[in-house]
Amino acid sequence: MGMAGLDASRLRPPAVVNQAMTLPKTPDIDKLAKDLRAGSRAALARAITLIESRRGDHQAAARDLVQALLPDTGTAIRVGITGSPGVGKSTTIDALGMFLIERGHKVAVLAVDPSSARTGGSILGDKTRMALLANSENAFIRPSPSSGTLGGVAAKTREAVLLCEAAGFDVVLVETVGIGQSETAVCDMTDFFLALMLPGAGDELQGIKKGLVELADMIAINKADGDNVKRANLAAAEYRGALHILSPRSEHWHPPVLTYSALTGTGMDELWQKILDHRTAMSASGEFAARRREQQVKWMWSMLEQRMMARLRSDATIRARVKKTEAEVADGRITPALAAEQIAEMLR
Repeated sequence: MGMAGLDASRLRPPAVVNQAMTLPKTPDIDKLAKDLRAGSRAALARAITLIESRRGDHQAAARDLVQALLPDTGTAIRVGITGSPGVGKSTTIDALGMFLIERGHKVAVLAVDPSSARTGGSILGDKTRMALLANSENAFIRPSPSSGTLGGVAAKTREAVLLCEAAGFDVVLVETVGIGQSETAVCDMTDFFLALMLPGAGDELQGIKKGLVELADMIAINKADGDNVKRANLAAAEYRGALHILSPRSEHWHPPVLTYSALTGTGMDELWQKILDHRTAMSASGEFAARRREQQVKWMWSMLEQRMMARLRSDATIRARVKKTEAEVADGRITPALAAEQIAEMLR
């Protein structure tokens, strides 16, 4: 179904979050939790800003907030979406989000951007291409933190997922613009991992990473419209052949390959239906609950690593000693293994 026929009067001011939002010195956690549970997008934005803050008092408040909201989480369908640049991720998320909103869902879009750790730039600079979704009162779009390691960004995004669920968003789409590690990170925080591909880009399977296909719960080929339909169907056949020789992630689900058009909305209903079918199959086999439990434990270890790194950075004495050890390693005076042992000792 096309997006053109939407009534413009229903659109509200943009729900894209201002990352520069400031926080009071000591946020009122009870009030924030109450407003967030009531579905306030402003409260949700403030809460996510709180969990992204590096200040010690904010981090402590954020932990209390997430703990308080925990009983209200876990209900959403969490979908990870990846695809190479140019595949039409933004347009797809815009079309899928509006498709879901028209069916009564509330949709949150979060992002994991490993490149921001290097450049300091924000992902979703292409958020203007989510024009309809950004203006819907039933949607919430949040760029990833504009700096920090991939592990740190992923940890914050996991907490943001919980906050979105507590605020009543029943579908959370987590987008990754990265390659490799960021896909694994997004896969580890979602229930369904969707890989978007393009038709007719030459040797279809040359440009595809085997690791990505093994993570995918479904491959969807975009731009199946106009003259592209035949090429999209050919590409789908090739991907089906490739998936045939790989071991699926689950014995209860064989990843389907389908074609769709983000531009016209064709195939969007089938795409969503497959996501629902996957949840039904995984829930029936008990794998859904098992995967979520496993993700929680992975998250704990990831958070622990972050806390240990934060201690190394925040304690001035330790920081000076680490710098000295770093210099000794760089000059070849001690081995990296011995240096790592010395730094670990400092944390005791």
